[in-house]
Amino acid sequence: MGPVLLVGKFRLPVARLAEARPILAAIIAASRAEPGCKEYAYGEDVCDPGLFRVIERWESRAALDAHFASAHMAKWRVDRAELGMTERAITIHSGGISEET
Repeated sequence: MGPVLLVGKFRLPVARLAEARPILAAIIAASRAEPGCKEYAYGEDVCDPGLFRVIERWESRAALDAHFASAHMAKWRVDRAELGMTERAITIHSGGISEET
C-alpha cells in the first residue's frame, strides 16, 4: 500500500514536563531505530506549553503495525497514562485513506 503518514497531538501537564522529557526522548530514539521508520518527532507547541504535535512517516503499514506492537510502545502507553496525557488525537494517512486512532 506504500508509505504511511501519522499526524496528531497530545497534551501533558506542564508540571510534569521535566519528568516527561527523558521519557519522550527515549521513545523517539527507540522508534527512529525501528525498521521502516522514515521520520518520528514530537514537537512542543511554543504558544501552548504542554501541547505536543506528532509526525511520523513509515515506509509501510506493516512497519507502523510492528511499531505499535513493540515493547517500547507498550511501555510508552503505561508511561503516558502515568504522566497524565490528555487530548491525544492521531490520524493515519495511507493510500488516500485516513483513519483516526
